[in-house]
Amino acid sequence: MLSRWLLVSIVVIVLDQLSKAAVSSHFVYGESMAVLPFFNLVLAHNTGAAFSFLSEAGGSQRWLFSAIAIVASVWIFWLLRKHHAQKLFCFALAFILGGALGNLIDRIAYGYVVDFLDFYWGGYHFAAFNLADSAITCGAGLLIWDSFKGKTHGIAAR
Repeated sequence: MLSRWLLVSIVVIVLDQLSKAAVSSHFVYGESMAVLPFFNLVLAHNTGAAFSFLSEAGGSQRWLFSAIAIVASVWIFWLLRKHHAQKLFCFALAFILGGALGNLIDRIAYGYVVDFLDFYWGGYHFAAFNLADSAITCGAGLLIWDSFKGKTHGIAAR
């Protein structure tokens, strides 16, 4: 049933937006708080895509990434309707949809995506990210796992 997959996406969006609001209300831009020897909470604004790709593109990337998120979301919705009985596939897509829409909300509302999870090793910091990014990554991993089951879902038909 399509509604259960949309509910998963809504849960991802709500958790993402609540976590971003909590960090934004307790931190000022650039502020960081050590949590573990390899993890900080930090308030960062990302105007680009993953790993700040195109963050210095002058502002037009906001609309480019918003358009990509909208097109991808429509396609994912169509896939969820078509394959609603395939649990792992749809669970993965629901995570990706929720993450994409969570970041789209930020782009439209603020012009940037709020990032706050900062993992590091020694002096090397991985790019800060958020729960929406985590959901997209987990969803992509689940899609890869699902692909090993030998079924096709319209993404890469054999």
